[in-house]
Amino acid sequence: MRYMKNITLFFLVALIAIGCKKEKHEDTSFVAAANGPDSLSVLFEITQDNTGLVTITPNGVGAVSYDVYYGHGPATPVKIAAGKNTTHVYPEGVYNVRLVAYSVNGKTKELTQQLTVTFRAPENLQVNVAVDPSNNYKVNVSASALYETNFRVYFGDVPNEVPVSFLEGQTVSRTYAATGTYNVRVVALSGGAATAERTVPVTIVDPILLPLTFQSTTINYGWLNFDGGNTTIINNPNSSGINTSTKVARMIKNPGQPWGGSLITLSSAIDFSTNKIFRVKVFSPRVGAKMLLKVENASNGAINFEKEATTTVANAWEYLYFDYSTINTANSYHKIVVIWELGTPGDGSANFTFLMDDFELVNSLPPPPLGLPLTFESTTTTFGWFDFDGGQVTVVNNPQSSGINTSSRVAKMVKNAGQPWGGSFLTLTGNMDFSTNKVFRMKVYSPRAGAKVLLKVENSTNPGQNFEKEAVVSMANNWEDLVFDYNGINTANTYDRIVLIFDLGTPGDGSANFTFLFDDIRLTSSFPVSIPLNFEYPVAYGWFDFDGGNMTVINNPQSGGINTSAKVSRMVKNAGQPWGGSFLTLSEPIPFSLSRTFKMKVYSPRAGAKVLLKVENSSNPGINFEKEVTIGTANAWTEVTFDYTAINTANTYDRVVLIFDLGTPGDGSSNFTFLVDDLRLQ
Repeated sequence: MRYMKNITLFFLVALIAIGCKKEKHEDTSFVAAANGPDSLSVLFEITQDNTGLVTITPNGVGAVSYDVYYGHGPATPVKIAAGKNTTHVYPEGVYNVRLVAYSVNGKTKELTQQLTVTFRAPENLQVNVAVDPSNNYKVNVSASALYETNFRVYFGDVPNEVPVSFLEGQTVSRTYAATGTYNVRVVALSGGAATAERTVPVTIVDPILLPLTFQSTTINYGWLNFDGGNTTIINNPNSSGINTSTKVARMIKNPGQPWGGSLITLSSAIDFSTNKIFRVKVFSPRVGAKMLLKVENASNGAINFEKEATTTVANAWEYLYFDYSTINTANSYHKIVVIWELGTPGDGSANFTFLMDDFELVNSLPPPPLGLPLTFESTTTTFGWFDFDGGQVTVVNNPQSSGINTSSRVAKMVKNAGQPWGGSFLTLTGNMDFSTNKVFRMKVYSPRAGAKVLLKVENSTNPGQNFEKEAVVSMANNWEDLVFDYNGINTANTYDRIVLIFDLGTPGDGSANFTFLFDDIRLTSSFPVSIPLNFEYPVAYGWFDFDGGNMTVINNPQSGGINTSAKVSRMVKNAGQPWGGSFLTLSEPIPFSLSRTFKMKVYSPRAGAKVLLKVENSSNPGINFEKEVTIGTANAWTEVTFDYTAINTANTYDRVVLIFDLGTPGDGSSNFTFLVDDLRLQ
């Protein structure tokens, strides 16, 4: 069966083979008879980006391919098929492009076509020339354009200048050596010879503007001097402290008018929109010299504003501030006028020679300087007390506003556990002036009588230079004005630090018993004659004796017991009237608002002697009050008390009268000799 299937397959294949017999077409005579290429042409397309890229497209009738000779670069052609194109990058120039066209039968035809490549000139050239805001002599240049490849800039400040090349998006700069007008020329380059350029004039000026530092070597600081004033720019003759600059302005006030000075006109109006405080560095030959700073409108001097400031140091640079916060900013001001010591003619001497520098506007006044007197009233001043070994000082609202101190703010010292010398110190802005005033006074509120207060001054850079005095509180829970005698201080030294120690020698415990208030630390020229009277101050206690009484201040001849002070007053009642005694007029009224109880230490030669204490108004002795007590101890210091509860405190009393044994004439003997001390309100 399988055999028969194979025979059938053979015949089937044979039949298919006979039916598919190939028919041959071998006649190519039409190729040989075809015409050669004809009507040749070429299309050049040059891109408009100045790259030199040219697209070459051949055309022709009967051409099936082309050889393209670029006329630039390789000598061998590029072969392309009909309907296709080729590209080539040319520099600017004229080129002969040759085509060889091939027909299907190999026949050829040639065409040479001239190609001119010219790049497009840059368009829409934009040039930016700007003076640098931080340097009046520096110019920054940038540029942009269409169809450019790069830029070249000529700054116009030197002959045969070599240009600086830069690209779009870049900035190039030149710092000119001098003021003037320069022509900045920018050339935009294309891929070839085609260019575009623009020239921009720029003027370099050195304007006179705030701040005035006088450091420029090219600015003409044209001070206009009038009526004796003379200002010039000089090398800084006192380079020190806050001013080590090389150049400053010097004003010499020569003989002329009391208003002699100088003015300078700025190049543009002063901008008071934000900052309204003038600050100037000055160097004055003396403390207290006045500087007037005035601004004026450029064309109308009636439009002006002025302020005056006073120097606080001599022969050193300091800042003076002029508060212009109320100036009318709707006006414009170009001129700055300076007058030293307005109202006083100058004499051209060193005493009328002032240095000035760095006129500038700032936005705030400085905090007030930290110096004497210390009142603690300022809410903007930082009172930087430095606490040591248990002492702690803070500035607080006055919790005991009464008597001699109704100020709103005071300092509080809490002596905590620590060392017996625990306290605090405060460094002042400048040195204390002991040339005239050598008596410190300080108001103190103590929780107890007998508390000691040490007031010490030091040189902050050399604490070994110091001086100190101690005072004792005589009243508890009342404000008292303590006095510290500094007449022995060495004024050849300088002192800028105040040290306070309460109860030196006794450690504190931080309790109310070691909490003290103090205020109004100040220097005065003399000692007060006021309550309390302890007779320790080296002043003339002006006792006025009458009718046999005689009072003098002497060294304590009976130092012991409750009174070991150095000085006391002695009353000798001589022969005269039974009311013979002495009175003392005080420097200030007696503060009965604090207390109405007088206490006094007395040393009597006998028990039973009487002492009358009377107070009066010195301008009207009819206004008075008196009390008498009996001394119960002989030949020993004792303390007597006078009850003044009934006194009329609506009146003022500034005189103290003492009469011993009123009603009995004295005889000047030891039997009528009494000692008194520490008359105080308690």
